[in-house]
Amino acid sequence: MKPRVHDPLRLDVAAFAKEGGRLEGRWPLAGFERLAESAHAEARPGAADEVAWAVAGEARPVRGGAPELWLHVSADASVNLECQRCLQPVPTPLAVQRSFRFAPDEATAAEIDADSEDDVLVLTRALDLHELVEDELILALPLVPRHEACPQPLAAPAAAEEPLAERPNPFAALAALKRGEPH
Repeated sequence: MKPRVHDPLRLDVAAFAKEGGRLEGRWPLAGFERLAESAHAEARPGAADEVAWAVAGEARPVRGGAPELWLHVSADASVNLECQRCLQPVPTPLAVQRSFRFAPDEATAAEIDADSEDDVLVLTRALDLHELVEDELILALPLVPRHEACPQPLAAPAAAEEPLAERPNPFAALAALKRGEPH
């Protein structure tokens, strides 16, 4: 019997998991619009930038019940984010490896989610893997992207150039106001 062809943009999760299916591929990074928006304005994803992804389905047997349906997703990409110190592009590798357990409905998903550490999603007949991979890569973005050592020296703020002795002490002005003295 000829194996079933699975479309990663409309994946039938139940059939894929029961078959122990495997898919992998590469998608252009620019096609992940929400992820591309987080890139540095001067270093947006180009035609050569890609996201490598793979997914495997699994049906885990359960004694006395229907098997648990799982998807194991991995993805790798590199995005040029804005360094929070020097504001220049910093190449940031992103790597995701997640496993998702699928529940037949919202109520069951909420119940499983409350009782376990597993990532639980509601079973659908047409899961968009592209969207799921993009969501996971966005979640993998660092909170504060920065270079280990910035390639350019950081500019000192203009206020730091004024000598400390010449700046008025704000607390002295407050003390004068409390004493009723004109400042």
